[in-house]
Amino acid sequence: MKKATFLFWILLIPIFILAASGNSRDNNSLAAKVDALFAEWDNRNSPGCALAVIKDGAIVYKRGYGMADLEHDVPISSNTVFYIGSTSKQFVTACILLLAEQGKLALDDDLRKFIPEFPQYDKPITIRHLVHHTSGIRDYLTLWELSGRSYLDYVPEQAVLDMICRQKELNFAPGDQHLYSNSCYFLLGVIVKRVSGKTLKEFAHENIFAPLAMNNSHFHDDNKHLVKNRAFGYAKTDNGKFGNLTMRFDLVGSGGLYTTVDDLFLWDQNFYNNKLGKSGPQLIETMLTNGKLSNGEEVNYAFALTHGVYRGAKTVSHGGALGGYRAQLLRFPEHKFSVVILSNLASFNPTALAYKVADIYLAEHLKPLEISIEENVQSNDAPAKKSGKLALAGAQLQEFAGDYGSEELEVSCKISTENDRLFFQIKNNPKMAVEPFDKDAFAAGGSKLVFQRDRNKRITGFTVDAGRVKNLKFTKK
Repeated sequence: MKKATFLFWILLIPIFILAASGNSRDNNSLAAKVDALFAEWDNRNSPGCALAVIKDGAIVYKRGYGMADLEHDVPISSNTVFYIGSTSKQFVTACILLLAEQGKLALDDDLRKFIPEFPQYDKPITIRHLVHHTSGIRDYLTLWELSGRSYLDYVPEQAVLDMICRQKELNFAPGDQHLYSNSCYFLLGVIVKRVSGKTLKEFAHENIFAPLAMNNSHFHDDNKHLVKNRAFGYAKTDNGKFGNLTMRFDLVGSGGLYTTVDDLFLWDQNFYNNKLGKSGPQLIETMLTNGKLSNGEEVNYAFALTHGVYRGAKTVSHGGALGGYRAQLLRFPEHKFSVVILSNLASFNPTALAYKVADIYLAEHLKPLEISIEENVQSNDAPAKKSGKLALAGAQLQEFAGDYGSEELEVSCKISTENDRLFFQIKNNPKMAVEPFDKDAFAAGGSKLVFQRDRNKRITGFTVDAGRVKNLKFTKK
């Protein structure tokens, strides 16, 4: 009997070897297909990205493509630390929910309970409004650029808070609409600090990163802080080469997290088995719950997570972009599959590539692709198209010229004419061509300027609609 059993196992050995060999070949084939997607950046002369492919609780493939530091010839690896922009926001909502668990705040608390210097509008703005971008508060990054300053420079926290508090209007009444605004999450970061008595960096470390052993993650609230293994941001220059996109930005809340693909694997897995706080799966269920407008209509934005469907499969995701950094964390929860891509190149599209990686690994589970991935994931923030072009010249243009000022931005700007064209300039920034396309309506870059007149038809000012900022007033001096 023992001899027969022994022979049985001897006969099975080749089967096990063949199965293992087959799995190895399959994995190598998948990896080769993935590597082909990133071949353009897989060299020592280009910035690139770090990739982690996660399946059934394990990283099944991870790699670095390109260079973290072109000046010092440092390649990208899974240990390379990247800035992840708005992908940081889900960590902020986790902090808010943990504070709610501790009884220190409630989602329906009035914002002014914690930031009393915030303006009192017709309707109160709640923490929940901030979480789901239904507050109507104008986007501070857009306001900062409209004031002639760059977010790549140092941006003082108090100056941003003061600027937000100077706004006399909202984009819309709280709860009426959904419009993404980085101000919402900047303010959530301020609330975490005021409620907990700790900075967002400290609170997140103690309550998220340390418990999950995310040892290479931190909210970067001091641009003098040294970051080991940091990837530096780059952008293509006019001559087609790569140039540094140096960033001194260190505000947290709307963004601010530095992390690695290995650390984001740990965060991703916590959505299947929550180790944070005391409510277990309830914390995750809440984080995945979409917001609602005042009329009960659901908005497709949960706690800094967006639900989607790709080729018949449910997805949960959030991307990020600032300066020379791009990020995407894409999860297919029904398949326990995720893709993490972190990049240090401004022109990189991690979202489209994440879906292409999913195409490779989930090929047997996904329905046919009906439209291109690029069409599926194109940005909603593209500048509004012009409805036409109006021909104006000479005296017609001259009446729009002059100096204008905005109390809400505490800035002046100049509109001038040159060779029968209108130009817009804030501070010492380069002049921007302003193209008329309707009566008293002009396009300037991605913004729309609508001029106002008094009863005598004289120009008194204009309003700016810049996507995430609506009806911002400039008065003619």
